[in-house]
Amino acid sequence: MTTGLRVLLISGSLRAGSTNTALLRTAEAVCPHGIVATLYGDLGELPHFDPDLDGDLLPPAIVALRDAIHDCDAILFCTPEYAGALPGSFKNLLDWTIGDAEPGSIYEKPVAWVNASAAPTGAADAHESLQKVLRYAHADVVKDACLPIPVLRQMIGDDGLIHDPAVRHEIQRALSALVAGSATAG
Repeated sequence: MTTGLRVLLISGSLRAGSTNTALLRTAEAVCPHGIVATLYGDLGELPHFDPDLDGDLLPPAIVALRDAIHDCDAILFCTPEYAGALPGSFKNLLDWTIGDAEPGSIYEKPVAWVNASAAPTGAADAHESLQKVLRYAHADVVKDACLPIPVLRQMIGDDGLIHDPAVRHEIQRALSALVAGSATAG
């Protein structure tokens, strides 16, 4: 039996060496006490969003995505920016969350994002797009947990984790703020 607040971690990147995914893998490894974090890893398996498929007989990958969302108490996103917006595969994932009207869906669920970009623009356009989509989904954005945590590729070890103490501290800070925001939302 799982105890503690369950946080689903969703990376917007398909890249094997993604700094965004490394940040979330590290979040799994450094969760503060009382948090159980799980990385969603099937972004590339989702079919293209099609409203005609969003009914009683959902594709299995969408059932698994929605089950993962239903089974968590909060969601932490980390996404890169492509061409000034969200990556298409990540936007596709978000599109599949909009039509879910079942209890436990993203509707009013506490969510936050962390930004791993070390670029001068900080992926600001992607996060502006993400905030807009989350408003459409009626998710409860926990602003105190939305943090820039710049990650350079050389910070990632051979194990796929970030070992920099300052970055790990910021990841724990984001998770703790998401938990605090979840407590006030629930």
